[in-house]
Amino acid sequence: MDLDVFVATHQGEWARLDALAKKRRPTGEEADELVALYQRVTGHLAKVQAAAPDPTLEGRLTSLVSRARDAVTGSRTSGWRDVARYYTVSFPAALYRSRRWWIPVAVLSLVATAVIAWWVAAHPEVRNSVAAPDALREMTRPGGAYEAYYSDRPASSFAAQVWTNNAWIAVQCLLYGVVLGLPVLWVLWSNVLNLGLGVGLMASAGRLDIFLGLLIPHGLLELTAVFVAGGLGLRLGWTIVDPGPRSRATALAEQGRSIIGMGIGLATVLAVSGVLEAFVTPSGLPTWARITIGALAEVAFLFYALVLGRKAAATGETGDLEAADRADLQPVAA
Repeated sequence: MDLDVFVATHQGEWARLDALAKKRRPTGEEADELVALYQRVTGHLAKVQAAAPDPTLEGRLTSLVSRARDAVTGSRTSGWRDVARYYTVSFPAALYRSRRWWIPVAVLSLVATAVIAWWVAAHPEVRNSVAAPDALREMTRPGGAYEAYYSDRPASSFAAQVWTNNAWIAVQCLLYGVVLGLPVLWVLWSNVLNLGLGVGLMASAGRLDIFLGLLIPHGLLELTAVFVAGGLGLRLGWTIVDPGPRSRATALAEQGRSIIGMGIGLATVLAVSGVLEAFVTPSGLPTWARITIGALAEVAFLFYALVLGRKAAATGETGDLEAADRADLQPVAA
């Protein structure tokens, strides 16, 4: 086969296919022509590869056929549209749809925290079992360990440290869901125990108002993110037990993809709480101003999850991949 003659003969078809592949909205006739040319040029590529291999021409036709295939099949690439869709639709919808898991987790955790705090504050023998009296006084005195924790490091590095620590707690809750969610209960209990202990010790020292003034500005949002992660981990564990009207593999795949996406969103929420903990909590702002900032951040998150999320879920959004990106599944009888 004479390559020069072959190229000269089909150059016009290749140019036309290239032009059609670049059109964003081809007409019906152009779409038909695009498909026909794609099939024809695919044959040209196969003929060149079989009869007269030429790296330059093969590369040119391979690239052209690839672009034409994308145009024919409607392939797309991820971009900023996907990021915007995730934060405005997918993530809030997933938060709303999982609310029956993380809201009870939050309520039970806060009740348990209050009980532990009361128990520690009301029983000196419990406090003495935690640490020696001198050590307790050092922890709870003005400028002691509980207060110095928020101001003894540069704000930027502290924010990074806080975000890393909290993100790791959230990741543990999400990952432990694959083992029936049982370790999630331990992670949540450890978090509740540490919080209740701190509240109880500061209350016993008569400095609960100081402690809450330091905790609330960032703690509301931070704890909510941890509760959401815990609820999701338990939900994933329950999916293994009861997959519903789907095969267990399908249910786990859907829930797993949703949870991976939720992990990204929760990392963002925890980054915000880390900034609040590093820059607002130890700031010189009045206590009421710091608490107001924390409360507004929490209200904004709840509005995002329960109001915007409800609207997104009402459209059928689940937090999973878009339908075009999911594999087709065989129907399963209920």
